Amino acid sequence: MKKHKLISDFDNSNDKILKNISSKKPHPIGLVSLILIYLIATALVIRVSRDPGIIMIFGIPTPFKIFTGVFNSLANMAIICLAFFYGKIGFFTSIAIFSLQIPVLFIKLFALHDYSTIPGFFMTIFTMLTTCIIYLYNKQLEKYQEKIRQQALNDMLTGLPNRFACTELMNDRISKQARFTLVSIDLDNFKSINDTMGHDVGDSVLKEIANRWKDLANSRKSGTKDFVARLGGDEFSLVIRGYNSDKDIINSINMYKSTLEQKITIDDYDYFMNASFGYAQYPEDAENTAALFSYADAALHEIKRLNSSNSILHFSSSVASTEQFLEIERKVRTAIDSNSVFMHLQPQYDSSHKLRGFEALARIKDTDGRFINPSTFIPVAEKTGLIDEIDNQILKKSAAFLADILKTQDSNIIISCNISVKHLMKNTFIEEIKEIIQSSGVPTSHFEIEITESIMIDSDDKALKCINDIRDMGIKVAIDDFGTGYSSLSYLNKFTANMLKIDKSFIDVMNTSDSSKKYVESIISIGHILNLKVISEGVETLEQLDTLKSIGCDYIQGFIWGRPMSPEDAKKLIPTSSAETLI
Repeated sequence: MKKHKLISDFDNSNDKILKNISSKKPHPIGLVSLILIYLIATALVIRVSRDPGIIMIFGIPTPFKIFTGVFNSLANMAIICLAFFYGKIGFFTSIAIFSLQIPVLFIKLFALHDYSTIPGFFMTIFTMLTTCIIYLYNKQLEKYQEKIRQQALNDMLTGLPNRFACTELMNDRISKQARFTLVSIDLDNFKSINDTMGHDVGDSVLKEIANRWKDLANSRKSGTKDFVARLGGDEFSLVIRGYNSDKDIINSINMYKSTLEQKITIDDYDYFMNASFGYAQYPEDAENTAALFSYADAALHEIKRLNSSNSILHFSSSVASTEQFLEIERKVRTAIDSNSVFMHLQPQYDSSHKLRGFEALARIKDTDGRFINPSTFIPVAEKTGLIDEIDNQILKKSAAFLADILKTQDSNIIISCNISVKHLMKNTFIEEIKEIIQSSGVPTSHFEIEITESIMIDSDDKALKCINDIRDMGIKVAIDDFGTGYSSLSYLNKFTANMLKIDKSFIDVMNTSDSSKKYVESIISIGHILNLKVISEGVETLEQLDTLKSIGCDYIQGFIWGRPMSPEDAKKLIPTSSAETLI
């Protein structure tokens, strides 16, 4: 059957655009070719039927007349193909041909008594009946196809085009590199109508809105070419074409907004509707349909989130940032709710390469199985107050890991867990950590809490009390990323920590200059003066390792001796027993 395709230029009317999306256009070259085949075959029938000549076939003399049936069959096949492939125009072309052919055969047979035409006469009659059957069958088939087309392209409730039809239109515009704007529309507080008045009333409201917008699109009163579709629920989309400026786009959207806000009366009750509009442009904002839908939706969600008097928003990079933040927040919440925040463990060694323990690093996977970068989800979790839940899940899993190890061997390994400043300063923090550790049955000496030095500035007295409480429980304390904040000797003197962690940024440049090396050396010296151990993060090269050993760094953490790994792999690094406790 004919191939479905979009025509090159869309009409203004929603209905005509829909029809064009699935229209079947007979190719004129094929039509003309079949007619030519018929004419040539018919001419050959006349020619060979009158030729008394003989042709040798496999050594057997054969009269030319024998080919009369062959060419006659070819002519009739061309007629049948016209009716089969070209619908109404093919059928009526066939009828026109028969109307010229049958009288001639009738005269020859009945008036001139040329009985040699009997086979041709009946073959022509049968061919005509065949084309009629094909035509009637195709007409019936077209009814089913039309029904399927309506279901495939139309929203069954409102009669508007659906997402598929909208996407097809957009793809056609993109293939022609013709600019357009996609508007995502969401009705405000529509759910309350369904909840209070029932779904039947809600459906009636949707149908009224659809009719208004469809009439507006077909009238072209907006000054642009508009295509309205319903995506589902109370979500609609609008494809705007034929505009000259952003002002034209806003004017068009405002017309749909104004039409929507006019009173809707259903069963003697009046309803007043509003909507939010987010839009993105091709090719300025995106170059494919998926991105356009995503960006228009992002602008829509942002304008709803802002809850401002302006209900129309164009997509921008700032909208993308907000949408990305909200998307990461959703993923973090999902991971927390499903208890799927997990940890990787990075080993820590002393300078002689003896295992001290591990740092527990929080990890979250996306829905496609890929890791979400901690530098992406940790700031979001901190801003949204979800970091407490992440901390607690990692603490619980660290405790479970230690409990599993201690069941089978006498080990002195330490698990170091990062705790956010906000979580640490909560009044309930100490009770939370006590409950986690007590329920695990693991001695507190196996735990270390890492805090950033900024806590010493943010809340001196409260932080000091909290850290002392942690130390009183027997848990070690490490000051993370030392040297990147505002720490001073007076603060270090107050806080009874066990460990200083030198930030990777200092290790990276340590061997680039003598002053950089001396800076790291001075941190190590300060730590030792205050009776603290020092660990360097991000050690990746032998040169860095040799330098740190030479200036007296106590512990090493970095890719050179171990990348973050699964708990299962971490277990393989733990010796069956430890002769001494490393702090």
